[in-house]
Amino acid sequence: MMRPHLIIFDCDGVLVDSEVLSCRCLCEALAGCGIEIGLEETLDLFLGRSLDAVLDHYQALGRSIPRQFPAELMAKVQDTFRAALCPIEGVGPVLEGLRMPHCVASSSALDRVSLSLSLAGLARHFGDRLYTAQMVDRGKPAPDLFLYAARRMQADPARTLVIEDSVSGVRAAKAAGMTVWGFVGGSHYRGRDGAAKLCEAGADRVFARMADFWPADR
Repeated sequence: MMRPHLIIFDCDGVLVDSEVLSCRCLCEALAGCGIEIGLEETLDLFLGRSLDAVLDHYQALGRSIPRQFPAELMAKVQDTFRAALCPIEGVGPVLEGLRMPHCVASSSALDRVSLSLSLAGLARHFGDRLYTAQMVDRGKPAPDLFLYAARRMQADPARTLVIEDSVSGVRAAKAAGMTVWGFVGGSHYRGRDGAAKLCEAGADRVFARMADFWPADR
């Protein structure tokens, strides 16, 4: 692609290595509701999706989720992140070297995104340029969130680059008319063929190390 006018980063699995941590929390919280699901199935079903998507999934199956579930899950995730969350290896230098507008667009709640970036030491790179599924009617894989972020950043979607780790995120970016690079360097892709999944979803490029963020031939 031509030099982008804007780079949109997903948060979980792209900036912070959080997907395994958060999916384990989700498994535990669902078990407390009598719903047994393993980590691999959780990743397959809900990677890159919002909490509303999780609730809608089980509602469609006729499974009851208590009203206090979101708050209890959030508390579990916050405690886990404070104890174990790390930035994706090499992402700090990438952000330090950016000389173009950039922001975050995440399926997670704004409080969680802010906490994640703060714990990982990355908050200063984004300021208040944080956009989440709470701000739009439809979450990923719908294009709404990415289009909203581009509009807020006054950028042309056709000149916007998205960095995503999930199939739903890749599909959302492509539906928004954006270039999307799939990232498979998070711990949730160890032993899993993430590259094939993201390519099949439409990723224009897939890479596994932040040290290789910019292609050598750019």
